[in-house]
Parts: sequence; structure tokens; C-alpha cells
Amino acid sequence: MKRILFCILITFTSLAAHANDGVFFVNGSQLIPIQETSIELTKEVLTISLCDDGYAKVDVQYQLTNKGEEKVLTMGFEAEAPYNDDETLNKSGIHPYIKDFTVTMNGEQLTYKNSVVATTFGEPKVPVQLNLNQWKAADEAKLKPDEWLENNTLYNAKLDSIVDYSYAYYFTATFRPGINTVHHTYRYRMSFGVGRTFEVPYWLMPAMRWANHQIDDFTLRIQATNTAKHFFMPDSIFLSQPFTVTEGAGKVRRTEHYEESCTEVALRNGTVEWHATNFKPTANLFISSADPLQMEHFVLGGFYDRSEGYEPWSYLPEKNTTYDKRILRNLPYASRGYVFKDPSLQKYFNALWWYMPDPTWQTSTADFTPREWQLINKGE
Repeated sequence: MKRILFCILITFTSLAAHANDGVFFVNGSQLIPIQETSIELTKEVLTISLCDDGYAKVDVQYQLTNKGEEKVLTMGFEAEAPYNDDETLNKSGIHPYIKDFTVTMNGEQLTYKNSVVATTFGEPKVPVQLNLNQWKAADEAKLKPDEWLENNTLYNAKLDSIVDYSYAYYFTATFRPGINTVHHTYRYRMSFGVGRTFEVPYWLMPAMRWANHQIDDFTLRIQATNTAKHFFMPDSIFLSQPFTVTEGAGKVRRTEHYEESCTEVALRNGTVEWHATNFKPTANLFISSADPLQMEHFVLGGFYDRSEGYEPWSYLPEKNTTYDKRILRNLPYASRGYVFKDPSLQKYFNALWWYMPDPTWQTSTADFTPREWQLINKGE
């Protein structure tokens, strides 16, 4: 069985680093033109909100400039199929972990269609639409018991080949002369893995398919609204400018993970922003929870997240002392900036980089999650 790589032009496009020790649900991606075009991507504001329900919200504002006559294009969005979960091929082309997909152009909401395509892994090329009469999922391909097919791949018996597949969302867009605006929103399920509470991949490189092969004016905003998040990003494509906290409470610093330069961020009801002009993405965006940065230190609370699935002691040595349980019980309060009256607790949390004390916080448990109440009531 051999793997086929597609690189011919036909219908649409969009890194998702996923490993065997994790569950990959879906990546986000840019909107791109299906066919070659003279239209330029002159401005983009990409906002990614990290939520406690396991989803990331994406809101993208595009400004595109058509220097010629009115033009009709097919535009597309590609999202890679899930990996290491129980989902299999959805022949309708609708991704099982993308919700509330909308696109508005020049103030008018557009309708869209779906299809299954060969994955481009975020490269600025257009993937091939797959003929599902020939490309089959494992349960439909009727392979021999000793043959193995992952749930994010399809098999073609005639070619004896496999291919990674994605779900495409595409629509017809009419570009009037001059400036055109596109507003694009959706939610997608965050992935996770061993030692990683959440992962948010987003394909930036497909933006290179526009005529100017860059984003003239690009702004990336990452938000933690009504929650707190601690995460990092490999920053090879972000070295030209620093990230800055523009809203709420936050911290940013440069760090390393496996000898790779990264940007580490802690936010509480805040926003971190990065801006550049003439931006030519040479890699894709990958946001990961900060657990991997702390694991080697085995610090209880070295990473904290309010998500329901988060286990603050999962990769730590056995912790049974009364003091350890006090730390666990107080993690939800520390996440909200509580200034502890107990000197030993305050000293402990002051040593955690993500902790941002807020003397003005009115102690309230109204937004505590059920998982946080388990920590508070049981310390386990």
C-alpha cells in the first residue's frame, strides 16, 4: 500500500502536528481562492478565542483588493479530518468538529457547499477533490484483517494507495472593483494529547495563494475571555515583532521547548496581539497549553487550566500531603488572582509564572466549574 501526494490544481485549500499519543480533532485555516487570481489580500485581523468548553472560536476579518473589473471566484476553507478518535469519513463533507460556520462578503451572508479533498497540510497549494466512489474509509474498503488504515486516511483499491483527507467548505464570491470585505467565523474542537491539555493548530500558509503572496497588514489576536489560559507557541514566524497584551491581565515571555524558541503567554480575561506588515508566513500557527513547559519541574500547579478535562496532578509524583491538597484546593482562586492571606500560600503561588495577583478581585465562586468544586471540596 502506498501513499499518494496530490499537487495538481482542481478544487480548494489550508499544520496540524499530531502524534500517536494525542487526539487530533481539527485545525483552523485561512479562506483562499480556488483558482489563480489577481486579487490581493491587503489586510487581515485573525482572532482566536480559547474557551473552557473544549472549543476555540475563530473570527477573521479580511480586506481584499480587486484592481481589475468585477470578478467571480470560488473560495474555500480546508479542515483536516480527525485523528485518533472514533470518527470516520462523513461523505457529506461536513466536518464533525466544526460548528457555526459563517461567511459574509461586503455585508451579505453567503451560502456554502462541502466536499472531501486530499489534505495539503497547510501548504499554499490547492488539493484534489476526491471521488468517494473510488476512495474508501477503512470500514468501507473491506481490507484484509492484517491491513491497517488510519481514520484520517482513505484507500483506493485500484491504485492500492492511501491518502490523508480533509473536509472543504467552499462558496462563490463576487469581487467588485476596489476594496472588498469578508467576515468569517466558526468554532472548532481543540485537540489534546499526553501532557497537553489543549492544542490549537491553525493553517496560515494558504494565505500565500493570493496574488500578492503575502498579507500586507496582518494582526493576530488570541483571547481568553471570562477565563484564564496559559499557553505557548513556536515563534519562528513571529520573531520580527513581539507579542503584547492589549486587554485584561497578561504576561508574555520568550522561552524554549526542546531547544526551540517559543512565546509563552498567560492571560486572564485578556487578549494578546501580534502585528506585522508584508507578512509572508513560512510556517503555520500552533498553540499548545503550557503543560509541556512545566512537566520537567514537577511543580503542583505549574500549569493550571479551568477546562473540565484538566487534571492538575496527572503527570506529577504522588501527592498526598495536607499541604499538597491545600495547593490543589486553592488553584481556582489563584487562577482568578486571589491574594492569599496565608504567607506560605502566597509565597508558593508567587513562584508560579502564570499567577497574576489581583487585589481588586471580589472573591466570588459564581463562575467556578464543577471540576474546580471537586478540587475545592475534596482536594483530589
